[in-house]
Amino acid sequence: MNKKISLGLAVAMSLLMVILTICVTLLWSMQIFNAKSNNLSEREAMYAKLQEVDHLVRQNYYGDIDEDTLNDHIIAGYVAGIGDKYGMYFTAEQYAEQMQSYDGKMATIGIGTVIDASGYIKIIEVYPDSAAETSGLKVSDLIVKVEDLDVTAETAEQAVKALQGDAGTKVNVTIRRESEDISVEVTRRRIEVPTVNHRMIGEVGYLKIKEFNDSTTNQFKRALDDLKGNGAKSLVFDVRNNPGGTVKSVAQILDMLVPEGDIVSATYKDGTTEVLYTSDAKEENLPMVVLINQKSASAAELFAQALKDYEKASIVGVNSYGKGLMQRIYKLQDGSALDITVGKYNPPKSPNYDQIGVKPDFEVKLSAEQEKNFLELNETNDPQLIKALEVAGGDVKNTVPVEEEPSSSQEGEEGGSSSSEGESSSPEGEESSSSQDSSSSSQDSSSSSQESSSSSEDSSSSEESSSSNP
Repeated sequence: MNKKISLGLAVAMSLLMVILTICVTLLWSMQIFNAKSNNLSEREAMYAKLQEVDHLVRQNYYGDIDEDTLNDHIIAGYVAGIGDKYGMYFTAEQYAEQMQSYDGKMATIGIGTVIDASGYIKIIEVYPDSAAETSGLKVSDLIVKVEDLDVTAETAEQAVKALQGDAGTKVNVTIRRESEDISVEVTRRRIEVPTVNHRMIGEVGYLKIKEFNDSTTNQFKRALDDLKGNGAKSLVFDVRNNPGGTVKSVAQILDMLVPEGDIVSATYKDGTTEVLYTSDAKEENLPMVVLINQKSASAAELFAQALKDYEKASIVGVNSYGKGLMQRIYKLQDGSALDITVGKYNPPKSPNYDQIGVKPDFEVKLSAEQEKNFLELNETNDPQLIKALEVAGGDVKNTVPVEEEPSSSQEGEEGGSSSSEGESSSPEGEESSSSQDSSSSSQDSSSSSQESSSSSEDSSSSEESSSSNP
C-alpha cells in the first residue's frame, strides 16, 4: 500500500535540506576563511618583525651592508626555515651552474676526481678527447696545486672549482706522480661530461650510470647499442653511488627498456596525482640486473624500482637511500632561483619509497675495507658485482633472495630537492630528483650534490670524500 505525504510536508523537508546544505557550505567556507586569515596574520607578523630588525640594524650597525649579500641570505634563511630537507636557494651564479649540470656539458679540463685521504685531489678518470688527456694527465695523479692555491683538505673544494672556467682559458696545475711534482698548463674546453661508462665482462654488458642529466640519455643509448653489437647476452646496470638527477632523463632511459605503461607519477600537496611520463611498446628483452647501494638515491632508485615493477630486472646490493620526493626549481626575476619540494614521485606499480628505500632481491654487503676502497673494486674482488654477474648469467645459487616485507607506509615526506620534470626547455618549474644527501663518484662538481643536484642534498650529504668533474 503506497503512502502519500502532504504537499506541505514535502515543501518543509525540501526547505530543511536546503538550509542544511547552506549551513554545511557556510561552515566549510568559514574554515577556509579562518585558515587563510590566520595564515595572513602570521605572514604580516613575519614581515613586521623583519622590518623591525632591518630598521634597528640600519640605525645602529657600525659596519657596511652589502645589499645583494643581505638579500641572498634572507631568502636562503627563509628556505632553511621551512624545514625542507632538500630545499635550497640559488644565487644567479649558482642557478646558472645548476642548469649547466643538468645539461651535462661544461667548460673544464676533463677529469673526474675525489678528495684523497691526504686532502689532495685524486684523478680517478680522464675523459676521452679532453684537455686533460691532451696534456698528459693520468688516473691516480694527485693535484697538489692549482695556480697559486695549495691544495689541502680545507681548500680542496675551492681548488676543484678553480679548475673550471671559460672555454679557451688556461689553468696551471701541479700534479704529484710517483713522488715527483710536475707543473702542467691545461687549456679548458667545453665537453660533454661522461655519465655512462660501459664494457663487456665476458658475455655480460656492464653499464655504470653515474648520474642522470640531459646528456645521459644519448650516452646510455650509445653504450647499450655498442654492448648489444658486441654480443651481450645480458645486462648489468650499476647505479651505486648515483645521487639521482632529472626525472626526464631517467624516464627517457626507462622508455628504452620497459614495455608500454606508466613510468613515473607525481602526487602533489592537494592530493592529486599526475602521470609524468609513459613508455611505448618497444622494450629491451635481454636479462637485466641493477646494482644499488646505500648511496643510490632518487632518480637512481626510480630506475631500479621501475625495472623491478615491470619484472625486467633483479636488484643486487643493499637497501638504497630512500628519497622519493620531487623538487622543482623556480627562477626568480633577478636570475636567482628557489628549489623546493613540490610532491612525491611514484614508481610505475609499487608504493613510494621515500624514507624506505628500494630493497634488493639479492642482498650482498661490502666490508668496511671494500667500502673504503670502492673505486678500486672490479669483477674480480667486488662481491656485489660478482653476484650481479652471476644473476645476469642465470647462476643464483650462492645467495638467497631477500624476502619481501609488506610496506607499512608509503608516506614519509620529509624535505625536498631540486627537480625538473625534465622540461629543460623552461628553466622555471624544472623538476628533478637528485639526492643531495648522497655522495656520487666522479661527476660534475655541480652535480650532487642535485639531486643531483646532487646533489647536493637529495642531495644526501656525501659520507665519503666528495667527487666532481673539473
